[in-house]
Amino acid sequence: MADIEKQNPIALVTSELINDLRQIIDSARSHVAATANYEVTMMNWNIGNRINRDVLNYERAEYGQQIVSQVATQLQEEYGTKGFELRSIQRMMQFARLMPDSKIVSQLATKLSWSHFIEVLPLKEPLQREFYLTMAATERWGRNKLREKIDGMLFERTAIATKPEELIKSELANLRDNDVMTPDLVFKSPYFLEFTGLKGMYSEKSLEDSLVAHLEQFIMELGVGFSFVERQKRMIIDGEDYYLDLLFYHRKLHRLIAIDLKLGSFKAQYKGQMELYLRWLEKYEMQPGEETPLGLLLCTEGSDEQISLLQLDKSGIRVAQYLTELPSKEVLLRQLQKSIEAAKENY
Repeated sequence: MADIEKQNPIALVTSELINDLRQIIDSARSHVAATANYEVTMMNWNIGNRINRDVLNYERAEYGQQIVSQVATQLQEEYGTKGFELRSIQRMMQFARLMPDSKIVSQLATKLSWSHFIEVLPLKEPLQREFYLTMAATERWGRNKLREKIDGMLFERTAIATKPEELIKSELANLRDNDVMTPDLVFKSPYFLEFTGLKGMYSEKSLEDSLVAHLEQFIMELGVGFSFVERQKRMIIDGEDYYLDLLFYHRKLHRLIAIDLKLGSFKAQYKGQMELYLRWLEKYEMQPGEETPLGLLLCTEGSDEQISLLQLDKSGIRVAQYLTELPSKEVLLRQLQKSIEAAKENY
């Protein structure tokens, strides 16, 4: 039977032709969908921006409301009700008001749908909206994934949130314009490790075992771009064996990422241990074209003053808290906001 199929050139040609046609159709459909998403988003922004200009000319709010209501009614009569209801028009106005930079909107609209923009409108801070949309465009999040990241307070947990506003804007613009990802956009604190199921007292080995057992979930929490390399990486230094808990590689950063797990708060001696690991990896594992390895110390508690005094960033070391049991969202948000404010004061 196999010999007959091999001798049937028509079947082979047809199969190859169908595969090529599938690629053409799928590519065209993707392009049409992306173009349609862009046009819808920019139309909505332009509509909202144009209405806002007229409404702002009226000091009395009721005049503005009457204009918006009349505009919605007339647009529905001419173009149908879908997409031009009063609520939809008000959302377009809110969109243009909250995101006034048409250049940023246009840039993001090439990769995101209108529904992505709707998800960030309830956020209070402009930097939050810009962060989530930029990351969604870069990492190709769907709407549900974006909502999940917002609910998980990713911005507040990401290292970039502790930096000055101008630096945040600069790094986000560089990511959009040049696809340059920085460590401040990759690392975060705390990491949510509730999927390990660990509660109360447990050992570092139990934590490591659980992270490896739930490797897919751990990588999802670390973020897009992380690839697992090795567990208990052995390093022989001066005839002694040293073992790094977990070794990863980050594709966007082009670096090895050394992760060491610690129970309790950060201690100053952890710096020397991690520096040793990083210099060994740099000498024996780093490949041509890669950047120098970075270290991540995961602790149950931070020691902010020690971390600040040791200037760990200069050594390529990050310290982050991890939580195996999550407090309420309100409590966690208060803690995060307090940490962000303290970090900005000390910057």
